Amino acid sequence: MIQFNVEGMSCQHCVGAVTRAIQEHDAAAKVEVDLAAGRVSVESSQSADVLKAAIDDAGYTVKSVVTGA
Repeated sequence: MIQFNVEGMSCQHCVGAVTRAIQEHDAAAKVEVDLAAGRVSVESSQSADVLKAAIDDAGYTVKSVVTGA
């Protein structure tokens, strides 16, 4: 499990955008978004760096990454 603390997410559109961005790199990824906490939790075969780049490319700012959470 990888957890990303992400700025800029505020609505269900944001949830969908982040989820799609991650699943473009790993269609089987399990993505959970907690808007209130600004946290995205991901179970994926991709590296944290690849997933961080996907979130960044979707227009959101990753403030920190915790692997193995």
